[in-house]
Amino acid sequence: MIRLFSLLLTLTVAVAACTPATTTIGPDGKPAQQVYRINRSEAGTVQFRMLDAVNALRSASGRAPVQLDAKLNAAAATHSRDMSVQNRPWHFGSDGSSPVDRIQRVGYNGGIIGEVISETYETELETLAAWMDQPDTRRIILSEEARNLGFSWYQETGGKIWWTMVLGS
Repeated sequence: MIRLFSLLLTLTVAVAACTPATTTIGPDGKPAQQVYRINRSEAGTVQFRMLDAVNALRSASGRAPVQLDAKLNAAAATHSRDMSVQNRPWHFGSDGSSPVDRIQRVGYNGGIIGEVISETYETELETLAAWMDQPDTRRIILSEEARNLGFSWYQETGGKIWWTMVLGS
């Protein structure tokens, strides 16, 4: 009896292993994207992962590294939240402010190289890869004049993330 039970258990496990995993397919025929959730324990490392990734890309392109700047981080955080409120990714605040206005408000004394934004469910590194695929955002990220980086996000309860990166000189 024990032999029969062991044989049935082995067959059940073997058949279960052969069953393909279920993947939800999106309307484009590709696997549907899963929501990336930024939990409290990793929230403090997201900016540093982005900084490391940006500096690796800059180094590979012969550019000097950039440093995180608290004032630019604050400007990025404010804009990420504001884009969520407006429910659209664009470079103007709900009060009509521009990226230049936002960095001046936080007291950043340098100039602005550019602001890069995204509305997505992707990780920060997937978002960076998408930015690097676009010539205009790639040019900002790899700018020779860039010395400082501000990076932040706002994640809605449904999982959508509003990313903002600001590079300054």
